[in-house]
Amino acid sequence: MAGNSQRRNRRTTNKKGATVGSGGQRRKGLEGKGPTPPAEARKGHKKNRIATAQARKVSGQSRRPSGRGAKSTSEMVVGRNPVVEALRADIPATAVYVQQFIDNDDRVREALQLAADRGVPLLEAPRPELDRITAGLNHQGLVLQIPPYEYAHPDDLLAEAADQRDEPLIVALDGVTDPRNLGAVVRSVAAFGGHGVVVPERRAAGMTAGAWKTSAGTAARVPVARATNLTRTLEAYRKAGLTVVGLAADGDVDLYDLEALTGPVVIVAGSEGKGLSRLVGETCDLLVRIPMPGGAAESLNAGVAAGVVLYEAARRRA
Repeated sequence: MAGNSQRRNRRTTNKKGATVGSGGQRRKGLEGKGPTPPAEARKGHKKNRIATAQARKVSGQSRRPSGRGAKSTSEMVVGRNPVVEALRADIPATAVYVQQFIDNDDRVREALQLAADRGVPLLEAPRPELDRITAGLNHQGLVLQIPPYEYAHPDDLLAEAADQRDEPLIVALDGVTDPRNLGAVVRSVAAFGGHGVVVPERRAAGMTAGAWKTSAGTAARVPVARATNLTRTLEAYRKAGLTVVGLAADGDVDLYDLEALTGPVVIVAGSEGKGLSRLVGETCDLLVRIPMPGGAAESLNAGVAAGVVLYEAARRRA
């Protein structure tokens, strides 16, 4: 009985201090942690983010998923004219489906020849099967399958700039839902030395056949990153040292007075109708307007506006 009482007392004691067998762990906690590590090794530092992105790129992991939806789903281009135009534009393709016993006109012959020249597999299928895979659309006996687009991570665009020893020049799109606008921005980024485009994961245009076509092939070399949350991505860019410049018709700064274009910058363009969303606008360091002496248009669409600012950036950096 006495032994049990002693054990209960030991379990319920409130006595403080080092316990037997601690090995002096409390003394070790008072020791210094050594010299401060370099910026590249400190988590959260902008140099650490860039170094991490470069390491992923070297190891072949540069296009890692940015959360849910980093890869788009495959897309079907249906109809004789659209298929021919997509093949002419060198849009990536995994297969061309051809209806059995199809009426072989000039467009069908050209589509088959273009597919053969590019090494795209030709698959013959009965009409009911083509009706099924196109959900009943008017495919006219020709269907082109486009592979899923593999989006970059927003950090990869910083690594792209670092590889080229350039100050980052990035375009982010807020609420732009027309794939042709996205394709036009990609084309302008390629033309004026930018390092990539960022689009939100939801309620935004993605790299569809229409975007590929409008990009005129430049989408093959300009990375498009998908952000789970655009506001948080812009905040991360700010912490990495980039100036976030939003384009707005009622902006406080005139484009020609924007000195930030010579340094690391991300240009944010909104939709033509609504412009920048409230949260994105509040995240911007500067709101910039593009002077329009003609006065005929109140605003420019995202593709045109981004192209104008990218040209001004390229002119100043030359």
